[in-house]
Amino acid sequence: MARSPKEVLAWAREKQVRMVDVKFVDLPGTWQHFTVPIEELSEKSFEEGLGFDGSSIRGFKTINESDMLLIPDPDTAILDPFTEVPTLSLICNVVDPITGEVYNRDPRAVAQRAEAYLKSTGIADTSYWGPEAEFFILDHVRFDQNQHYGYYFLDSEEGIWNSGKDEPGNHGYRPRNKEGYFPVPPVDAMSNLRTAMVLTMMEAGIAVECQHHEVATAGQAEIDMKFTTLTRMADQVMLYKYIVKNTARKYGKTATFMPKPLFQDNGSGMHTHQSLWKGDTPLFYDPAGYAGLSQLALYYIGGLLKHGPALAALCSPTTNSYKRLVPGFEAPVNLVYSQRNRSAAVRVPMYSRNPKAKRIEFRPPDPSCNPYLAFAAMLMAGLDGIRNKIDPGQPMDRNLYEVGPGVKIPSLPGSLEEALDALEKDHEFLLQGGVFNEDLIQTWIEYKRTKEVDAIRQRPHPYEFALYYDI
Repeated sequence: MARSPKEVLAWAREKQVRMVDVKFVDLPGTWQHFTVPIEELSEKSFEEGLGFDGSSIRGFKTINESDMLLIPDPDTAILDPFTEVPTLSLICNVVDPITGEVYNRDPRAVAQRAEAYLKSTGIADTSYWGPEAEFFILDHVRFDQNQHYGYYFLDSEEGIWNSGKDEPGNHGYRPRNKEGYFPVPPVDAMSNLRTAMVLTMMEAGIAVECQHHEVATAGQAEIDMKFTTLTRMADQVMLYKYIVKNTARKYGKTATFMPKPLFQDNGSGMHTHQSLWKGDTPLFYDPAGYAGLSQLALYYIGGLLKHGPALAALCSPTTNSYKRLVPGFEAPVNLVYSQRNRSAAVRVPMYSRNPKAKRIEFRPPDPSCNPYLAFAAMLMAGLDGIRNKIDPGQPMDRNLYEVGPGVKIPSLPGSLEEALDALEKDHEFLLQGGVFNEDLIQTWIEYKRTKEVDAIRQRPHPYEFALYYDI
């Protein structure tokens, strides 16, 4: 429900709010915030904004142009569920105080421009999004990197490796590797904690469809949100991660959205369901089409598949992402579509015959992405497919590992470095309608190359000592 600044302030008084927490997202996709007394927030604040130093935010301004403004969005107002005193939480857009323009590297503004561009094309009015963000709930984590050592150590009461632990209270109920999907308690020891997360999400205005244990051992989990529009869903993904992490901490645990924290078990993805609508009409449905898909939906898929390598740089944007996206397993690395193959990049869900449920699922993304940029990029790729009538080819309903040596299947990049190279060569589709801009894309590529790709490349890996120390 849309709210005016006046209504938000009245609601805050009713709830006896004492503080206001303003949140915004940095370029890599992490929430940032600062807090002011409620007396500092007025109706004018929603127009004039609140000042902050942008030079210390990753991917933002340099030190010589640091002053920036946050403009709160009244529609995002909630009570923060984790503060000790009543605190109003507001998500903000970032504005340049000199020009008065929306900051060109503000990820949330990119998502808003993508929605505006969709309407301007006349193809559809609305895009709906339903990401399935997976995560791990752990009990203990240690990691460090120095000049002469580097390590990580994870532990989980639910981890199968603790089956032989000699201690009182070892009851032996744990999901085995790759057997964590849907066992009931006591094997699933996280059900009550996930329910606590769900209830907090619902109180914060997120509609939730279900929660369950995921495939991996060690507390891998998924909570599914009901679909909504692009920018709103990106806002909800940020809130979802905030609630998951803080609820885990409240229960004495820690949660991570790293795509691949565990060796030899499943990683965490963020399969993203998406569809286009015009008014009340679902545009992806045609009862006569393959898997009930319209020709428009097939063109949309064609755009996702064609631009898949470039999308990887925004949808699977960490070096760790490519520990999950490994060919030969169930990872969705194959740039094909199917109504059954879960190793295909695009899957067509077949759970319902209702035209309103017809959608496609893009499976490569993971929850390390910046959802504002990732959703906008997927939409732009799909629209490029519709505009240019890109043929996605024939569906691949056969077992992808038994197609024979003569069939060449295109696949995603094998590393973040390759994905960034693909984005550098193929990003014209993102620039349409001014949704993305060259400065943001080049900043993203440079940041990822220097801060992540090069940083990992320059450091010895612990396993290299097992391989090479005695050479």
